[in-house]
Amino acid sequence: MSTAHGLRPEARKRCLRPAALKRRRPTALALAAAALNLTASGSEDVADAVGGFGEVLPLLPLIYLTVHQLGTPRATWPVLGAGLTVVFVLPLQSAVAPSTALVALALVLLLWGVLRGTPHGPATFGVQATGAAVFCGLALAGLAVDPDLGRYLVATGWFLHGVWDFVHLWRDRVVARTFAEWCGVVDVLVAAQLLVLV
Repeated sequence: MSTAHGLRPEARKRCLRPAALKRRRPTALALAAAALNLTASGSEDVADAVGGFGEVLPLLPLIYLTVHQLGTPRATWPVLGAGLTVVFVLPLQSAVAPSTALVALALVLLLWGVLRGTPHGPATFGVQATGAAVFCGLALAGLAVDPDLGRYLVATGWFLHGVWDFVHLWRDRVVARTFAEWCGVVDVLVAAQLLVLV
């Protein structure tokens, strides 16, 4: 028999079992990361938020391209770690913006795929290349225009990448499932932060 919450009591108990909660660990980590980010950013102004999130946005498709070219989802989390290192170290110098470096790396990976081939075939590579073009384009456009318009472009990029993650989670392709779930939740929450809280 259904309850007011739409779940039978036994189904609700199954959702709260340790095994079920363990499977949602990426979501829990994403929520914790989003809360930490929100606390750290405080009452950030629009230009700073657009600049910060716009500089990081190209990292998202770059992770997919890199893992795709490596051909193993097990590389996802180490690639994320390397990408975050680049994002946090590059601002310590003023010669190259993080977004510029990430877009350049994405172009190198695209060229690698065209010249050397890809482990998942040309169709999957084409999808990843299209994603890289769209997300990098939204990031660069958001950084180039007035911050009031830029916030919508950058938020759109983060939200659409969240959708991208959930599609990859559902299809279980390219990146690790735990990453796709974690990244999808983070991306949607970043988009909401840009639109609502900044």
